[in-house]
Amino acid sequence: MDTVSVNKFRDNLKNFVEQVVNQHMPIKVTRRAGEDFIVVSADDWEREQETLYILQNSDLMRQISASMDTHLGGDGYRPTAEEVDEIIGI
Repeated sequence: MDTVSVNKFRDNLKNFVEQVVNQHMPIKVTRRAGEDFIVVSADDWEREQETLYILQNSDLMRQISASMDTHLGGDGYRPTAEEVDEIIGI
């Protein structure tokens, strides 16, 4: 993550916003007389919030763990060739 001063951020706002949105790299902005802050794209923020929701939801985490165990054991559902063709054809 890049770190810039609030003055540099202000002077180059458009370039920094383009970097955050296009490269999906947050920027830490430092201030001399206050708290630092992070600039992140809306898409990245929403994705992080969804991830945090899942990680904090114990029922979902148990389902994911059980699914992984099933997959690693080779006991999971295996689609037929026709089902795979239908999925790929979408």
